[in-house]
Amino acid sequence: MTVRIYVRASTKDQDAKRALSDLINFSQSYDDNHVEYVEHFSGTKLDRPALTLLLSDAEEGDILLVESVDRLSRLSQDDFSILKQRIKDKGLRLVVADLPTTHTMSDGMTGEILKVINDMLIDLLATMAKLDNDKRRERIKQGLANSGYKPTGKKANTVKHNRIRALASQNNMTKEEIAKAVGVGVATVYRVLKQVNS
Repeated sequence: MTVRIYVRASTKDQDAKRALSDLINFSQSYDDNHVEYVEHFSGTKLDRPALTLLLSDAEEGDILLVESVDRLSRLSQDDFSILKQRIKDKGLRLVVADLPTTHTMSDGMTGEILKVINDMLIDLLATMAKLDNDKRRERIKQGLANSGYKPTGKKANTVKHNRIRALASQNNMTKEEIAKAVGVGVATVYRVLKQVNS
C-alpha cells in the first residue's frame, strides 16, 4: 500500500506545499511508504496534470490523502461524480485530514454505515467548496464593476496576425503549418482567417 499525498494551490503565488509536512506526518499512521503530488492548478478543472499522474500511478488499496475536500475539488457536481468514479475505479481509499470520519476503516455493518456517511459528507463539502468558489468569483466581479474597472481583454498580436494572413495568401501551407511557423495555435489561424473572409 502507498499513501498518495495530493496538495494543490490555484496559482503560483500560493504555496501548494503549505500543508505537505503535516500530511507527511499524518500519513505515517497508515504507512511509511508515501508519494507526493504537488501542483498549482485550479480545483475547478477536472483534468489536472499531478492528479492525473496520481490516478495513473495508483494501485488497488492505496490511500489518496488530501488536507481538505476543497484541495481535491471545486468541481461541478457532474465533474466531481466523474472524479469520484475514477478514484473508485482505481481502488483508492480517500482520506481527508480535516474529516476524521475518513481516518478509520471498519468492517461489517459499521463499515458500511461509515462509508455512506463519508460519501455524503465528502459530497456536501465538495458542493460547499464549489459554491464558495462561485461566490468569491462573483464578489470579485462586483468589486471590479463598482470600482469602474472594465477589462479590455487580451490585445491581438497584429504582427502575428499579419504574418498569418501573408502566409495564407501564398496558398502553399496548411493551417497547421502556418500555426507552427508563426508560433500560435491552429485555432488562432482559423480565427484570423475567418476575420479576413467575413
